[in-house]
Amino acid sequence: MMRCPNCNCRDIGKIGTNQYYCWDCFVEFSLIGDEVKLYQVEEDGSLVSFSDLQAMEQEIQQIG
Repeated sequence: MMRCPNCNCRDIGKIGTNQYYCWDCFVEFSLIGDEVKLYQVEEDGSLVSFSDLQAMEQEIQQIG
């Protein structure tokens, strides 16, 4: 059974081809081959890549 790559929960729903949603941590993720991409779902329904979020956090830390 598939588990969420973010929280390891089994409560996963399929929302598209190779696209899934975790009902525990509310993260959307896609599987393409061996690569997993994680996305945060914003209030307006848009997706923000976890890698983009990490880059923004690093920029904020460098400024502060």
